[in-house]
Amino acid sequence: MALLVTLLAIPAGTLAWADSMLNSTVDLGAPERSDRTGKGTNYLLVGSDSREGLTDREKQDLHTGSAGGRRTDSMILLHTGAGGTTMVSLPRDSWLTIPGYTSPMTGKRHPPAKNKLNAAFALGGPKMLVGTIEHSTGLTIDHYVEVGFAGFVNLVNAVDGVPICLDRNLKDKKSGADFKKGCQTLDGTAALAFVRQRHQEAQGDLGRTRNQQKFLSALAHRAGAPDTMLNPFALYPALNAGLDTLVADRDTGLLDLLAMFRAIGNVTGGRGKQINAPVSGVGIPTSKGSAVVWDTARARRLFRELHDDRPVDVKGGKR
Repeated sequence: MALLVTLLAIPAGTLAWADSMLNSTVDLGAPERSDRTGKGTNYLLVGSDSREGLTDREKQDLHTGSAGGRRTDSMILLHTGAGGTTMVSLPRDSWLTIPGYTSPMTGKRHPPAKNKLNAAFALGGPKMLVGTIEHSTGLTIDHYVEVGFAGFVNLVNAVDGVPICLDRNLKDKKSGADFKKGCQTLDGTAALAFVRQRHQEAQGDLGRTRNQQKFLSALAHRAGAPDTMLNPFALYPALNAGLDTLVADRDTGLLDLLAMFRAIGNVTGGRGKQINAPVSGVGIPTSKGSAVVWDTARARRLFRELHDDRPVDVKGGKR
């Protein structure tokens, strides 16, 4: 996905091939641009736990389990505009209101109800996930981009791994993470374990979302390196790995993905912010299990700043 930056420098035939590979089939039922609210552009980057494309042996090696379907494993809201670039991680256990909907299976109307954010995806896929985030933030999501386990692993391997530095040892049996303190290069298997681990994080899912942003920035930097961009033997496998398993909405094209990559690069280069959604409590008991509760006042300020495309000065995460 990040390697789409190279599309400006490769032949038209490759552009046509890349465009045919992009799976832009998600229908968000989004409003027309003239009806949207707010300034700037908002992307929703979703990492799903889809096992599609993995063999039984690969599922075992990657510690993914064998659950069917797909659920949201990570969600990052990326805002770009005159006010700067901001990446906001939205914890999957965020306790939010899912808008009312009609079940396509039963035809029964369900009223708005509180639930975890990842339940929105399980109930109604990308469209309901986007609707829940728009309802909770007041923002309009312009572009939706999703990648599953297999696509993530293949993309990291296609760029010959991603270097990252850790300030402590990390070990998590459930994800398979087992890393020593210091700088190292993670292959696809190790990278997936790193971005999924959370059980040894002091703040659980909040700690994991910080790791996910850190790794995404490192991946963008590695993908844009000259030895990848200027080497066709590295470029084409990486493009193939990213595009083959990428899922986007119908209004998202290659140029939109290129703009998204550049925005991530701005954050990586220190010209943007990486924060978690402001929260007031973690592990809060609810009818759906323990959840993450947003700090209403700080969250309202943050999303108003993004809506108006003003520089963000709200501190994210837990106070």
